[in-house]
Amino acid sequence: MFGHQTPTLLVIEDSDEDFFALQRMMKGVSVSHRVERCIDGDDALDFLYHTGKYVDNQTARPSLILLDLNLPGTDGREILHQLKHDDSMKIIPVVVFSTSSNPKDIEACYEYGVNSYILKPIDVHQLKTTIEIFSKYWFGVISLPDT
Repeated sequence: MFGHQTPTLLVIEDSDEDFFALQRMMKGVSVSHRVERCIDGDDALDFLYHTGKYVDNQTARPSLILLDLNLPGTDGREILHQLKHDDSMKIIPVVVFSTSSNPKDIEACYEYGVNSYILKPIDVHQLKTTIEIFSKYWFGVISLPDT
């Protein structure tokens, strides 16, 4: 289903609390994938383009990106726009995972080419269910592009 290597999820999330909760909840799902994290938009662009502190990084391109919209510096909207307009990056599926339920944000993300837009639930049980569904769908049901 995934080619020869374990798929990699790149999580672009500035909140330690949200990231660690996401990691804890993913551990309970029996699907195999690696997780990398970038803490802001500029860090993510460096990671994806192997620049800055990642210039010597030999990590393959991620199989999937989970993107928070509200990031310090270069925000998630700009990251999404840049990736989906770059022929070498647009193949990577991007899922926005945000607290913003603003219809303008949702519409703009789909216009930019986001593959899914998930609202971060406030309730911990709903968050767990959402993470389980996300993980099982993206890493257990569908085929991701080889990276």
